[in-house]
Amino acid sequence: MISYKPLYDTIKKKGISTYALINKFGLSRSLIDRLKHDKPVTTVTLNDLCRILDCKIEDVVMYEKD
Repeated sequence: MISYKPLYDTIKKKGISTYALINKFGLSRSLIDRLKHDKPVTTVTLNDLCRILDCKIEDVVMYEKD
């Protein structure tokens, strides 16, 4: 299963809130909800998150065995 748990550690380290992701960087509330519930997102979204947070993909997503 793909998990976005690392994303929340990364935004905390970077001092960026989900509010800022929505209002400053233009991500939608529905996208944030999808991430919170480990639902699928596009590689374009993952790329955008890495660009916004200036981080590596493993700082945003991880694979967990079911």
